[in-house]
Formats: sequence, C-alpha cells, structure tokens
Amino acid sequence: MKKQILFILFSIASIVSQAQSHEIGVLLGGSNFIGDIGRTNYIYPNKIGGGIIYKYNLNPRIALRGTYTYIPVSAKDSDAEHAFRQNNGRTFSNNIHEFAAGIEFNFYDYNIGDHRTSYTPYIFAEVATFNYKSPARAISNNIIELKNKFSYSAPVGIGIKGLLVNNLAIAFEIGARFTFADDIDYSTPDISSLNFGGNGNDWYVFSGLSIVYTFGRPQCYNGLTE
Repeated sequence: MKKQILFILFSIASIVSQAQSHEIGVLLGGSNFIGDIGRTNYIYPNKIGGGIIYKYNLNPRIALRGTYTYIPVSAKDSDAEHAFRQNNGRTFSNNIHEFAAGIEFNFYDYNIGDHRTSYTPYIFAEVATFNYKSPARAISNNIIELKNKFSYSAPVGIGIKGLLVNNLAIAFEIGARFTFADDIDYSTPDISSLNFGGNGNDWYVFSGLSIVYTFGRPQCYNGLTE
C-alpha cells in the first residue's frame, strides 16, 4: 500500500514537470498529542516523525502542496500538569499515517532564482485523511483488540522558508491538526475500561524541517526578473 502511494506521487510529479516550478523533498520533525491523556501543551514534541512533501508553485505568493507524513504520537498522565490526570496513570501510543493536500500562502514574493525573493514566512491550510489504530473490542480485562481506522483532520500552520544552496530550499513549520476522531488515545464509550469521559475531539501537532529540491521550467512570473 505505501509503495503504491509513493509511486503515484512520484508519477504525478513527473507528468507535470514541464509546467512551472515544482518542489519535492523530505520532512523531519517532532509530534505531540492533545487529548484525554497526558499533557495539554499545544507545542511539545516528544516523538520523531517524517515524510515527503510536494509543492506546485502557481505564482510567487501561492503554492499547492501535498504531503504524506508518518506521525507517531504517545502520552502518559504522569507528565500532565494537573493532579487529576496524574492520578489516572494512563498511557498510550499510536502511529498516524497522514495524507494531506492544501494551499500555501507566502507573505512575500518567493522565488529562489532571485536573491531578492529567496525567503519568506508563510501560512498553510490543508484537508487530510489519516490512518491509525482504534479499539475494536475487549478480549479480556487487560487485552484490547485493535483495528485500522481512517478519519479526517484539518491541518493549519505557519512557517518560514528560504534558499539553502543552488536548487535546494529549507523550511521550518508548525502545523496543528484538529481531527474528527476522539479515539486516537483509545478512548471510547463502547468499552467501559476505555471510557475516559472526554468531551472533545483529539488534536495532534507536527513541528519540523523540510528540505526540498526545486525543478521544472525556471520561474518566470510577472513582476519578477531572473
């Protein structure tokens, strides 16, 4: 399944490589979870994840982007700031495989082919589907059967990017994901031992670096000179 998805992404990149400017690269960073277990800090990376990213630059301000990101998440109540969570003593870990597509908006004109426009802050918004493990049924008091499950999230974030060397660019970004799931930490009202009593959906955050290679026809946008 993963090999097929990677093949499709690289095939799409090859087909459109004769259009304007394209970027493809790798992501590496840290993730953290906000839910019914552990800390409630919005930015507190505690697991290492990574993935691949592709961007299609429509103009110096706007790019379309697609990503696959492997995002492990874990938490334990002993790290929580509040005593009532610490007393629960719960822990969990899960692995998220996220596929996202969206739009990126640059605050300044961006074109690494021109030293005057070789860096910019940016914001992005995406829609995503992700796969993770969810509790299916209780086999015994201490054994829970898990199943693969898909859900959706709305990643939004902010970053800064710029020229690294030649056709390589580097970026740092932080993206928060509001999900439409409340069982990433295995909390579910369907199993009494896992009914944590939460009243909101789960969140996860990925913060990290990307290094991308720019290719395709040189960027020749109106209003910029090479």
